[in-house]
Amino acid sequence: MNATADTSVYIGLTLVVFGFAAVMTGAALASNWRPWLQLLVYTLLLGAADRFLVYALFGGDLLSLSGYLRDTASLLLIGAVSYRITQVKKMVTQYPWQYQRQNWFFYRSVDR
Repeated sequence: MNATADTSVYIGLTLVVFGFAAVMTGAALASNWRPWLQLLVYTLLLGAADRFLVYALFGGDLLSLSGYLRDTASLLLIGAVSYRITQVKKMVTQYPWQYQRQNWFFYRSVDR
């Protein structure tokens, strides 16, 4: 694959398609109060599925370690942001007397 095709495949398949899956994975894990380490396990699997589809559909390298690490790191970042935003939302919604939202990623204790 040339550089332009590689970039478009990365944006289209990894960031859009698998990025959506990472967003949903992070949100589902946070909604069910699962530990963030499970996100790492699921993201490793998403990265493997992404590498396979790049290979099967676009003729990319199946066993490209650098491609796998780049794709998985991107998906982990997307999933972690989704996880944290959902976790903060749940904390301030479920315990409004104890926590208030500071911004998208942080909450603080309510001053008494």
